[in-house]
Amino acid sequence: MTLQILLLEAATFGLSYVLTRWVQRTAEPLGLIDIPNQRSSHETPTPRGGGIAIAIASLATMGILTALGVIPEQTFLAIGPGGAAVALVGFIDDIRPLSARIRLFVHFAAAAWAVAWIGPVTLLHTSGSDALVFKSVDDVLSTVGIVWFLNMYNFMDGIDGIAASQAVFMAAGLLLLSHFSVGIGIAAVPAAAVGAAAGGFLLVNWPPAKIFMGDVGSGYLGYLFAVLGLGCGAQSGVTTWPCLIIAGVFGVDATVTVLRRFVAGERLAEPHRTHAFQHLAQKYGHRNVTLSVALVNVAWLLPCAAASVHWPRSAADIAVVAVVPLAIGAFVIGSGRPAPSETSAIPSADLIPFPSARRTPQDVRETLRSAAIAHPQASPAIADRKLSDAECAN
Repeated sequence: MTLQILLLEAATFGLSYVLTRWVQRTAEPLGLIDIPNQRSSHETPTPRGGGIAIAIASLATMGILTALGVIPEQTFLAIGPGGAAVALVGFIDDIRPLSARIRLFVHFAAAAWAVAWIGPVTLLHTSGSDALVFKSVDDVLSTVGIVWFLNMYNFMDGIDGIAASQAVFMAAGLLLLSHFSVGIGIAAVPAAAVGAAAGGFLLVNWPPAKIFMGDVGSGYLGYLFAVLGLGCGAQSGVTTWPCLIIAGVFGVDATVTVLRRFVAGERLAEPHRTHAFQHLAQKYGHRNVTLSVALVNVAWLLPCAAASVHWPRSAADIAVVAVVPLAIGAFVIGSGRPAPSETSAIPSADLIPFPSARRTPQDVRETLRSAAIAHPQASPAIADRKLSDAECAN
């Protein structure tokens, strides 16, 4: 059975890569082109929506493994329908923006579905006549937690390779920790499927990215890892901590950014470029920042997560020790604080002014044509997709 799993994971990796390349080739007719604006971290039009490859490849593999009896049916029922719903609404939003209400409704419905199948993380311990009330509170908190993690992952998908490499790390971390913790074992095989799919996508998303995962990918990954963490926590409350630790970089940067912007009275739904990793990317480049995040994950957070598994009674304290330096670093770097380049808003003469991040397929063709003329050596993202005069005229 182990050989079967390994072969399926390899197939997942390959399928994700092939599907990502297919989305890259068909992105333009669908309007799946990310047009940069003043708040973007890229400068050339780039295909998006590649995360659909991660969702299709990993869900297919998990379905097969469930049929083989490797993944419990209850686990797949918690992951599959909700994950598919989140991916679908994200894919539609990548093509034509949906209102925040529609997206949040689907997110909360998917999260509630997962909690109903797996059960909540027990945060409030009680018995007797009040047990049902406190369980309801746990249900609500667990549902909100999934929605927050889902959107947090979406917030952090802002530079080349960071969200996909984080998924590979988290999957590998859960797989490794499962050998030392029975509570994390429920997440091992599904995490491996997601990690393999994210790895196939990462080959095309590595800096300089030829395609972005879009909301379909970031939302799906956030939902999957949140539900897997919920499953671990439902087995044993102690195993919640190592799951939170390995997500530390994303959790801290997103949380500090949101809190700082909230205190400053800014609109939280407004697009921005104020995460710590975005500030760093402007100075040091996407690849260096993505590699630095990977280094922090492997050298600091993974050992801390392993320590929390080894000493479960001190897991909460270890989690605090793990994230406090990250929070201090995020604050010092400037999470939630606008960069000088944003406040000055001085356009570069080398850039084409893009008024909107999402436009119709016809507008996209015209923009790409202008980009090809102004930037003949632009980026691999559009170098792979040459437009003819006939296509631009359609």
